[in-house]
Amino acid sequence: MQQRQLGAGGPMVSAIGLGGLSFGGLFGATTLDESLSCLDAAWEAGITFLDIANIYGNGRSEEVIGQWLASRPHRPALATKASIVNGPERRVDNSRAHLRAELEGSLRRLGVERVDLFYMHRREFSRPIEEVAETMAELVAEGKIGGYGLSEIAPHTLRRAHAVHPVTAVQNEYSLWTRQPELGLIQTCAELGVAFVPFSPLARGVFGIPMLTPDSQDLGPFRSQIPRFSPEHWPANHRRLSAFHTLAAEMGHHPSALALAWCLAQGPHLIPIPGTRSADHLRAWAGADRISLTAADLAAIERVLPIGWAHGDRYNDEMAASVERYC
Repeated sequence: MQQRQLGAGGPMVSAIGLGGLSFGGLFGATTLDESLSCLDAAWEAGITFLDIANIYGNGRSEEVIGQWLASRPHRPALATKASIVNGPERRVDNSRAHLRAELEGSLRRLGVERVDLFYMHRREFSRPIEEVAETMAELVAEGKIGGYGLSEIAPHTLRRAHAVHPVTAVQNEYSLWTRQPELGLIQTCAELGVAFVPFSPLARGVFGIPMLTPDSQDLGPFRSQIPRFSPEHWPANHRRLSAFHTLAAEMGHHPSALALAWCLAQGPHLIPIPGTRSADHLRAWAGADRISLTAADLAAIERVLPIGWAHGDRYNDEMAASVERYC
């Protein structure tokens, strides 16, 4: 697989990473064997960048990766996140004490002494971002993390944090149905030498075959709350997505692979992290880095899925509460 640099001065990693949310069971029940088989398939495909978080299955995703690392000689680049506190009232904590404690827990579950990248998962709006950057700089100096990242933030927050200590990566949702990062964030990352890591680049599964739909058993409690899957919005979204599936077939590509190839074409500093717990699903898109899209191809995709085509928001109000909006 092609390689891309994880931020200025960061390691070279596979152009496509693997998101580990599914290993925690949020998108449907899974088994350890299924997860390990998926990770093996990822390594065989040349994927050397794994992205997880402390809250994915309340640590389960990190435990799965830890078991995989303990039983294999493979040494991928690892990224994890902290700051979201689950409970009766979900909240965000970017304090030095919380980030340090959660990092130690992640390292223990992963069975490693250091991760390549440690993200602030969401911003605590009452806490200056400069304070968070100082905490992250301390962790870098201590050798516990190779670099730090920010998730679901605005360009101005990136600039403020970067001025304190260089940011390695920014992770926001980005795909053919969620394109807000084009309004300044992708450009700011490129200017500052920061990697941009799109999560959910396959649009919560709707670019898969068969297409994920609201009546699918795999939709689960999380995706069922997303407005784009609601009866109000889904019919219009389904029409557009069906047209994209048809276009992908005409171009000779799996729709998931075509959607990822489009994402990779948006800039050399983009490293998308699609997630799956299925080795078969992974193999369907793992070769997307080998798809070379012409200007005509990109124009055809734009005609079918023009910017702003999606009906409904990507999050409901509760989910969006901790997302930094800037447009």
